[in-house]
Amino acid sequence: MIQRFDTGPRMSEMTVHNGVAYLAGQVPADTGADIVGQTGQVLQAIDRLLQRAGSDKTRILRAEIFLADIADFAGMNQAWEQWVAQGATPARATVQAKLARPEWKVEIVITAAVA
Repeated sequence: MIQRFDTGPRMSEMTVHNGVAYLAGQVPADTGADIVGQTGQVLQAIDRLLQRAGSDKTRILRAEIFLADIADFAGMNQAWEQWVAQGATPARATVQAKLARPEWKVEIVITAAVA
């Protein structure tokens, strides 16, 4: 069975199948924030979605991080390292990419195991 969360005409915010949660790219709501603030908002959104799926950040398998400017790498890592569960850090990739909206500094895609 496939579960879909917050399904719209274009996409779902999350799908769950065979014990794995697949999150759509999460972006910040307050685009006036700096990279640390925007990353923190995205991580909070990830926490909320994972909770709805019956999972949490200790069960993240993979994180894909897209930065509008790779110069923000250190600031993003500052927020990430305060949030990520030490000892349960996932496989991760970070790249610079042109994001869909110029005011977004970061977008994160998560794949996680569901309990």
